[in-house]
Amino acid sequence: MLVNQQNSEKLITIIGGSGFLGRHIVRALAKRGYRIRAACRRPDLAGYLQPLGVPGQVMPVQANVRYPASLAAACDGAFAVINLTGVLYSAGAQSFDAVHAFGAEASAKAARAARARVFIQMSAIGADPGSSAAYARSKAEGEARARAAFPGAIILRPSIVFGPEDSFFNRFAGLARFAPALPLIGGGATKFAPVFVGDVAEAVARLVDRGEADGKTYELGGPEVLTFKQLMQFTLNTIERRRLLIPVPWSVARLQGLILGLLPKPLLTADQVELLKSDNVVSEAAQREKRTLDGLGIAAQGIEGIVPGYLYRFRKAGQFTAPKGIPE
Repeated sequence: MLVNQQNSEKLITIIGGSGFLGRHIVRALAKRGYRIRAACRRPDLAGYLQPLGVPGQVMPVQANVRYPASLAAACDGAFAVINLTGVLYSAGAQSFDAVHAFGAEASAKAARAARARVFIQMSAIGADPGSSAAYARSKAEGEARARAAFPGAIILRPSIVFGPEDSFFNRFAGLARFAPALPLIGGGATKFAPVFVGDVAEAVARLVDRGEADGKTYELGGPEVLTFKQLMQFTLNTIERRRLLIPVPWSVARLQGLILGLLPKPLLTADQVELLKSDNVVSEAAQREKRTLDGLGIAAQGIEGIVPGYLYRFRKAGQFTAPKGIPE
């Protein structure tokens, strides 16, 4: 790997760098020659990040957004700080308020104390202080606190992010292996703009390249807007399995969420049901103002050319499943 000598003098701290999105951002920045400090709760389990760069370029370090002192150490000397931490449901100490709100503020404060040029806060489309979903309210609170602590903070709001390790297509494809049917919450009419994890990583890298705290909110979506039902049908077609798609009324879905939400790792919570009541797509304002992937010069990639490349393992015979039209 050829290292850009100018970028090699710049340190990038990625808080939550060992996660699904984090590893792709590490790769995108490593290719540009930046030195990377991947801050995570268990750096001893993040050794897989180091081969993404040349020896010594990527270093996992310990940090936790609930402990500001650990963030200060992780951000010390950083040119840019990126906060990726987030949870899908509140559980114990890992609550929405602790991670999304307090964590965003603590990360921004650490970046400012380190005199970083750029601070990027990963949020989500749908972040809204007036939302009926606690997840969306906490994301909006995190955005506000990050901006207050670091003037010029950049906010990124992606739609559903897909890629080899995603928790969306993999989850429903795995469910389809055993379940006779897949649920369509609220009838499956909610709209999404699935965005490839590699495109999100490229967006982050380009914003770091600019080195400018522009204070904008970017909304990142893929090239297609699809309903939840269409995404479920695409998943089933990809893994070549026939399953019923059963519409579930909002009231029933909420009850299911309340019950399943009691599990240690719930498949569905009542709060997630509330989230599904709103479309998860790029706003017209963001498109008009070029606060999108296209505005950053990135041609978004769709699900058809990428998802089958990692969902094949859910077919009956995996990679050995005969192509459609060929007798088995």
